[in-house]
Amino acid sequence: MTDSAKKEPKKGIVGKIKEAVDDKEEQLVILSTFVRLGVMIWAGAILTLNYVEIPGYKQEQKIDPTFIASVFTGVLATFGVQAGSNKKNGNNAASGNISKKDMEMLIEKASQTAPAQTIRIEQAPIKITPESK
Repeated sequence: MTDSAKKEPKKGIVGKIKEAVDDKEEQLVILSTFVRLGVMIWAGAILTLNYVEIPGYKQEQKIDPTFIASVFTGVLATFGVQAGSNKKNGNNAASGNISKKDMEMLIEKASQTAPAQTIRIEQAPIKITPESK
């Protein structure tokens, strides 16, 4: 046999992943991570190109980055990164910290503007029974 017959054919990325990891679920996890990284890099590049001027290239019109930004933050969230800011201007709703007093004030305002019924549940399990008249 010649040396060329002994050589294995070149394997791509998928072939190397299959060789390194035996479990199918682990292979899919690795592949999905690479796909998410690719989408994140793509969205980041599009967002960057929207705000950066390239010398010698005149941009005809700017795109609306809202969709691309939502894709970017969605992919970041799958990695456990939360893109946001905690404002220190007294707005507790932005940071997710709403006090009991604030919640009662919001419920009071909502009850004045719209016909609705607020049910506050403080104990589980819940059993709903009709009121007999």
